[in-house]
Amino acid sequence: MEYFLSEEQKMICELAKRIAEEKIKPVREHYDETEEFPWPIVEELAKVDLCGVYIPEEYGGTGGGVFELCLAVEELCKIDGGIALVLAATALAAFPIMLFGNDEQKKKYLPDIAAGKKLAAFALTEPGAGSDASAIQTTAKKEGDSYILNGTKCFITNGGEAQIYIVVTMTDKVKGSRGASIFIVEKDTRGFSFGKKEKKMGIRGSATRELIFNECKIPKENLLGREGQGFIIALKTFDVSRPGVAAQALGIAAGALEDAIKYSREREQFGQSISSFQAIQHLLADMATEVEAARALIYATARMIDKGPKTRVTKESAMCKLLASDVAMKVTTDAVQVYGGYGYMREYPMEKRMRDAKITQIYEGTNQVMRNEIALALIKEAARAKK
Repeated sequence: MEYFLSEEQKMICELAKRIAEEKIKPVREHYDETEEFPWPIVEELAKVDLCGVYIPEEYGGTGGGVFELCLAVEELCKIDGGIALVLAATALAAFPIMLFGNDEQKKKYLPDIAAGKKLAAFALTEPGAGSDASAIQTTAKKEGDSYILNGTKCFITNGGEAQIYIVVTMTDKVKGSRGASIFIVEKDTRGFSFGKKEKKMGIRGSATRELIFNECKIPKENLLGREGQGFIIALKTFDVSRPGVAAQALGIAAGALEDAIKYSREREQFGQSISSFQAIQHLLADMATEVEAARALIYATARMIDKGPKTRVTKESAMCKLLASDVAMKVTTDAVQVYGGYGYMREYPMEKRMRDAKITQIYEGTNQVMRNEIALALIKEAARAKK
């Protein structure tokens, strides 16, 4: 479909595609096998200014928004959904600074993120707090001009590799969700260390680590927004960031579709290419339709976010993430089926795509939680309309 991209947006797609094809594709198996962090790819992204596509020009970015981020992430994920997280996960952590940071915080952290000099990570999840974010136990106690952080975070993308961490804590447990606050914590801060690096089913080129805070002292200037705003900041961040996860899922699915079509034309059985069989044609037709539907929803939502709607976009953002991640799982599963036995072998990239796709149904809110968010928004809209 024609989405009427500007020349700048087309350039972003071309640059991301070139990096994916020339720099990521030759090494994706290496990073999947070794689970090393792809710092050479970070350098390549920085060289072509892709690290700052969503950051305002005044803070060193190229002045794009969520839509431009989605375009870059989609193209990168067509080749590898894990390595592309160096960009997408950093954006998740940069958005709270962009949305709620004061001018000093923006000037201090955003230029280095935009230049690719520093990566960032968003730390909310804990061993006992996933979908139930209000159950977090990490605390921040004010002492004079500082805060003392204690607690543990788990499953943190870019953990251990990022230099900037956005950490959700409880500053007043008595207030429940209204007692949460968010802090910016730098990697070399005393009392801040890292636990085990997780061994994962997919996205193995992305680091996922435990964060440990033990009497970690940070200046009060590192408080993001105000005390008690933590969950508001987190929720509004997810409204903006979830199309990025959707774009990751979309890219994985789109890459699987492209490879499946190519393979179906090359693979012969019974004296003809398998693309001539109606059973395969129907699989490809469904895959293409689902991919395009997901793309249309993501692009429309991202553009709406960048226009700055007066109301929250929780419903639309959740719809993006829900649809695209379900599509990614289905399309990659069907693509493996098109490949047959070869699709199950690690020699081909398709089984990796299937492994990578699964996490998109889980992180930044499980798809069950997404359905809750969508339904709640619909019910509220109906109630307002009745009034």
